[in-house]
Amino acid sequence: MALTGRAGLIAALGAIVVLVAPRPAYAVLGLLLVLGALVMVDLLFAGGVRPLRFRRGGERLVRLGESVAVELIVENPGRRRVRGTVRDAWPPSAGASPRHLRLDVPAGERRRLVTTLTPTRRGDREAVTVTVRSLGPLGVAARQGSHRVPWAVRVLPPFLSRKHLPAKLSKLRELEGVHPALVRGQGTEFDSLREYVVGDDVRSIDWRATARRADVVVRTWRPERDRRVLIVLDTGRTSAGRVGTSPLPLPHPGTPVSPATGAVPASAAAGWPRLDWSMDAALLLAALATRAGDRVDFLAHDRVARAWTSGASRTDSLSALVNVMAPLEAELVEADAERMVATVMSRARRRCLVVLLTDLNPAAMDQGLLPVLPQLSSRHLVLVAAVADPRVAEMAAGRGTSEAVYDAAAAEHLRGERARLTARLRRHGCEVVDATPDDLAPALADAYLALKAAGRL
Repeated sequence: MALTGRAGLIAALGAIVVLVAPRPAYAVLGLLLVLGALVMVDLLFAGGVRPLRFRRGGERLVRLGESVAVELIVENPGRRRVRGTVRDAWPPSAGASPRHLRLDVPAGERRRLVTTLTPTRRGDREAVTVTVRSLGPLGVAARQGSHRVPWAVRVLPPFLSRKHLPAKLSKLRELEGVHPALVRGQGTEFDSLREYVVGDDVRSIDWRATARRADVVVRTWRPERDRRVLIVLDTGRTSAGRVGTSPLPLPHPGTPVSPATGAVPASAAAGWPRLDWSMDAALLLAALATRAGDRVDFLAHDRVARAWTSGASRTDSLSALVNVMAPLEAELVEADAERMVATVMSRARRRCLVVLLTDLNPAAMDQGLLPVLPQLSSRHLVLVAAVADPRVAEMAAGRGTSEAVYDAAAAEHLRGERARLTARLRRHGCEVVDATPDDLAPALADAYLALKAAGRL
C-alpha cells in the first residue's frame, strides 16, 4: 500500500479544521475515520498488482556512450483496470530514463513501456525490480508491489580508435598489394608471377615458369598471412591509473554522479584508466590484424587469468574480443608477471607476436616482467605497449614558478627512467611503443605494420 499526495493534502486540510474545532479530539477522530474510509475505498477498487505479468524485449548489447531501448510488456489478466505508475529500477550506472513510467492497462489487455539506457561504464547491467503502483479511483491510496523481471545489457568498449582504421588499412593494402617484394625474405610468402621488366632483380626470375612460357617470368612475394597475434592485457593495479582526458561526455566507470545536478566530480575529469586506453588500442590492432589475414587471440591477466579468447573466425574475432573485454575491471593487486609469462608460454607454443599492454613503471617492471622477459622473448616476438601520461610532458615544460621548476625536475626524472627502461626492454629483443593516450592506438598499429613489412612476424 502507498499513500499519494492527495492523502497528505487531505490531512493538511484536516489539521486546519482540528485547530479551529471546539473539540479537537473529536475532530482528529473524525479526520482519521474519513481518511481511513477514503483509503479503504481506493484499495478496494484499485486494480491488483500481483497478478500482472511482465515480459522484456529489446537490445542486449550497447557500446559505451550510446543509448539503447529496453521494452517492458505489462499484461493485466485481472478484472479491474490498472492505472498508476511503474518504476523500472536499474543500477545508477545504467543511466535509465525516465525513472517513472505512466501505466494504464485495461483488464485483459497489455501495454508496452520503453526505458532508455545510456550506460556510463562498461560491463553487464542487470535490471533490479519493477515496482508497480496502482491508484484507486479517488487517488488517495494505491496498491504497490514489486516484481523480478530479469534482463541484462552488456556495455561494450566504445572503440573510439576505429576512426584510424581506414588509414591503417590503406597502408596495409599498399604493403601487400601495390608494392610486392621482388626478393624473398623472412616472413614473406609467394604472391604471384609476372613478366620481367628492365630493372627487376635477376634473382627473382622463376626459371621453370620461364621455360614453360615464351617470356621471362619473375616471382613476387608478400608478407605472410595466417600469423598469430596474442594480445596480453595487464589488468593489475597500474592499469587503474587515470591519464589523459575522457573522450566521452559521460561520467567515467565507477564515478558517482550527483542525483540533484548530475554533476561529475573533478576526479572524473582526470580521464580514463590505462586499462580503457589499452583496450581501445587492442581493438584497433585486432581489427587491423584480422584484415591482414592473421589470427588474433586475447588474454587478460593480473595474478590470475581474467579472460581468454582464442580460435574465433576472422569475421567473429572482433565481436568476440569486445564481448570478453566488456566486464573487465582493473584489479588493485600487483600483477604476477611470472605466472602471466607461464600462461602465455603454455597457450602459445609456436612462435607468434605477443603484444603486452602494460605500464612502463620502473619499480613494477624491475620486480615483475624484466626477470622473466628473456624466457618469453626467446620463443616469441614481444611488443610492449604502454600509455604515457601527457601531464608529465606538460609538467616538464613548466618554468613559471619555483614549484613548477620542481615539478619539471620530477617530470624529467620520470621521463629519464622510462627511457632507460625502454632501452633495457629493447636490449632483450622487445619492440616498445610508449605513447600518449590519443596516440597509443595508431602508434601500436604502425608498429605492427612495420613488423609485417620487415617480415618479422
